[in-house]
Amino acid sequence: MKTMLEIGLLLYPGAQLAAAHGLSDLFAVANRLAAEHTDADLPALRVRHWSANADGEIRCTWDSHPDAESRPAVVIALPCIGALPPAETLQPFVDWLSLRHAAGVTLCSVCAGAFVLAQTGLLAGRPLTTHWSLAKELGERYPEVKVDADKLVVDDGDIITAGGVMAWTDLGLTLVDRLLGPTIAANTASFLALDLTRHSQQYFRRFTPRLTHGDEAVLKVQRWLQRQDARQVSLPAMAAEAGLGERTFLRRFQQATGLRPTEYCQQLRAAKARELLELTNRSVDQIAWEVGYQDPAAFRKVFNRMVGLSPTDYRRRFGRRSLGKADGTKPGVHR
Repeated sequence: MKTMLEIGLLLYPGAQLAAAHGLSDLFAVANRLAAEHTDADLPALRVRHWSANADGEIRCTWDSHPDAESRPAVVIALPCIGALPPAETLQPFVDWLSLRHAAGVTLCSVCAGAFVLAQTGLLAGRPLTTHWSLAKELGERYPEVKVDADKLVVDDGDIITAGGVMAWTDLGLTLVDRLLGPTIAANTASFLALDLTRHSQQYFRRFTPRLTHGDEAVLKVQRWLQRQDARQVSLPAMAAEAGLGERTFLRRFQQATGLRPTEYCQQLRAAKARELLELTNRSVDQIAWEVGYQDPAAFRKVFNRMVGLSPTDYRRRFGRRSLGKADGTKPGVHR
């Protein structure tokens, strides 16, 4: 009799149904492809959806193999696009996850599902990822966890976390690789036209300045830097704009924004450079000058460090291919 491994999908209130159905389909495709290898004796993947009834009891609401016997292997806390429900609403799910983990089940999350896992207390001191826009909030709410939002998937053995909302595809392939092997994972990715080589969400991250800190002097400088695109600015000029001494300005700026002024300006310049790389056909050297770098090599180094791709690779991946060049070269050709 074929071994069957059970993957549970946790549908807490607000969980993304598209991820539940998409993962169910992905594992169904993996099962079909694995079944073609009749000589490999691969297990089958059973998918079950779990949600709470009116009494808060976690019950199975859908089962891909309702009459089968299986061994629970994995439970996934799905992503949530809207606001997460309050902690007390999540508590029955959190307790259920803790019991499953104690029984040897691997726990996983996608995007905001990391908050559900973190509420169990099982992630203390553990590395994890989540959507890049949620990383700061997750770290503040659970300071004992180690958030690395640049990673698309963090596999820490019995805990696996995935980043952005659509990273359920990457988590799904990671689990297929673990449970059915790399050949089936590669075949599943090929069938579904998914990219098995994605490892980072760093280049999807967008700089969002902290503007609600309440320090009017620092806010005035932030607005001034935005108007200037952080070009040709200096520490004395920023301190003067704030009406503060340099040491006081440095301390208050970092306290308010979480960044040193130099780091903040680099973020603004990189954001402007990304926009120009995406929407124009200006050369990388021209863009370097336009965002305030006199040395294009220094610009390339800073951009690569902050974005995770070189300017040329970033343009190749995210640029508008339909733009023609003023010098008559074909779209997509960058000198």
